[in-house]
Amino acid sequence: MKIKYFFLFIFFSILSFGAMSQTPVDNLMMNKGRICFAGIYTHDSWNQYWEGKLKRDNGNIGTLTRQTFMPMFSLGLTNKINLLAALPYVTAAPSAGQFIDQKGLQDIGLWLKTTLLNKTMGPGSFQVHGVIGFSTPAWNYNKDYQPFSLGLGAKEGSLRAIAHYQLNNGLFFRALGSYHLRSNITIERDFYYTDKPIYSNIVDMPDAIMFGFNLGGWWLNNTLNVYASYDGMVSLSGHDIRRQDMPFPSNKMNFSRAGLNIQYYFPFLKQMSVVISAMQVLDGRNFGQSSIYSGGLTYQFGIWNKSSN
Repeated sequence: MKIKYFFLFIFFSILSFGAMSQTPVDNLMMNKGRICFAGIYTHDSWNQYWEGKLKRDNGNIGTLTRQTFMPMFSLGLTNKINLLAALPYVTAAPSAGQFIDQKGLQDIGLWLKTTLLNKTMGPGSFQVHGVIGFSTPAWNYNKDYQPFSLGLGAKEGSLRAIAHYQLNNGLFFRALGSYHLRSNITIERDFYYTDKPIYSNIVDMPDAIMFGFNLGGWWLNNTLNVYASYDGMVSLSGHDIRRQDMPFPSNKMNFSRAGLNIQYYFPFLKQMSVVISAMQVLDGRNFGQSSIYSGGLTYQFGIWNKSSN
């Protein structure tokens, strides 16, 4: 359907992981029998976006604001294997225009993270972790309502590798990369146009590669973790939003962004930490130029292992 006004899709639940530890994108592991709960709030907004490679604004949408509250946990099945789970609640609303807000649960995600290598090397230690994940929509939300949809609506399997080198003084460098395999989705119409007309209600979703680099350190007796990040995503297929057309779930969405992340463990309550982060999308394709702010708390304790992590 061609309309006068159009938008871009900007949501990925992975955005919320930028501020957190014991997640699918870091090197931290819970010891056997211990669990870490986290509650993270993320505020994400943009008033400019890329239509294909063309950067522009839209007076009908104004500023699109997406807010996410994501509870999650990380459980140490063994010292080398962790189970992680998350279920975000999302709201999306424009500041102008006629389109209605969306809100509700998004996709439930499950991950298994394992330590593949942990070795002393030179003046520090080198670790390699592998993460296998799966996510699926928590309910049948409208995925053909971009960019207000709660998610892409596809089942997704992912495989990630994380390499982390840390000096004995706490400074570290981390690199990670992942492949995301997405299922087809079904929409509530039997005709749509990508770069050609398609008479079907089945949409072939593009797979994607995500990458990231972190540079930072641990200070104050390992109670303060600060690191800068640069990460992004490249879609392996898909198509651009047509001029003056609505976005579509199978658009080719690319982005790169930079950020600063801080985690602090309270000296008087070592099981608890506060996490905050700020990120800015630098470049994109069929993507919003988002400013992203996150904050939350983590709390860990032993279930069948009462010793400290």
